[in-house]
Amino acid sequence: MGLARRRLNKVEDSGGILPRAAMDVLETLDSSVIVLAPGNSILYASAPALQIGLMTDGRLLSEELLALIRVVRRTDQSQEGNIEIPRGPVGEGIKNLLVKVTPLGKDGLVLILADDVSEADRIDNVRRDFVANISHELKTPIGALSILSEAVMQASDDPAMVRHFANKMGETANRLTELVQQIISLSRLQDTDPLTDALPVDISSVIETAVAQSQTNSEARGISISLDSETYAPVLGDREQLVMALHNLIENAINYSPDKTKVAISTRAIDNLVEIVVKDQGIGIAEREQLRIFERFYRVDPARSRETGGTGLGLSIVKHVVANHGGDVSVWSQIGEGSSFTLRLPLIKNEPTTKEPS
Repeated sequence: MGLARRRLNKVEDSGGILPRAAMDVLETLDSSVIVLAPGNSILYASAPALQIGLMTDGRLLSEELLALIRVVRRTDQSQEGNIEIPRGPVGEGIKNLLVKVTPLGKDGLVLILADDVSEADRIDNVRRDFVANISHELKTPIGALSILSEAVMQASDDPAMVRHFANKMGETANRLTELVQQIISLSRLQDTDPLTDALPVDISSVIETAVAQSQTNSEARGISISLDSETYAPVLGDREQLVMALHNLIENAINYSPDKTKVAISTRAIDNLVEIVVKDQGIGIAEREQLRIFERFYRVDPARSRETGGTGLGLSIVKHVVANHGGDVSVWSQIGEGSSFTLRLPLIKNEPTTKEPS
């Protein structure tokens, strides 16, 4: 704010080129504001403008912006455009700024309004990718249903084949239903903040509910689920979302494990965090795949995913839920030795972490 105040004093000393009332209005704007005199000397820069990275040592840095200013001076017409500037040191990416440049009367003054739209652009790109991915993923089961329905018609005189194709149609319809439900769940996660109406949630209760939801699948495969949770771990958040995340993680462990193996779930409190580990004796994940498994629709083994009904969204949902609750998720895995997924969530401060006797 120091430079902005010095610029303000300079304006007042310059014969009232920019009245104080106008300065007061400019200071209320959310946009970054810069006022230029002829020769592109800076008369005024708002506090956001000093931080956004458009100038240094009292001069504008962006050649794109300077070109836009020249067009405004030449045409005496407002101009709007997008410019890119470095976000920081090399390697930190770029900012995308939406700028509007407007002439201010006959004194050669120019007003610049700039807004950082990088995050809005990122969200738009995510949504576009999401829609594109959904369209691609839905084509497979919908196309399969179409082909199977034709096969049923052609086999109408063969009851055994009709039953076979009808069973396949049922399996495909179930997979389509699961995919749509996962898409809806992920969409809701991206549009809501669970901490807005957060309540204390006991992680042990969350795990018990998630395990109960996976019991049918685990029993059908002969997979035992062991719990080691002596910690009372209260976190702030949305219980339904947390159950969904743990359920997806447990289902993932079951689906990628051989029959008659074991899935172990443990919790412990470390400093101000609760750590939840879901460990399986499954097929494992190659190191090159581990950085991508939390991406939407990414499958390590597409054939196995089709066999188990996997949608490629389960781990993405886990990541979103945990991140929305201020935590993180990581994985350790080796081929043939299984995988361990670790969730870390912040504990409610000043709460005991020892279970009370029941």
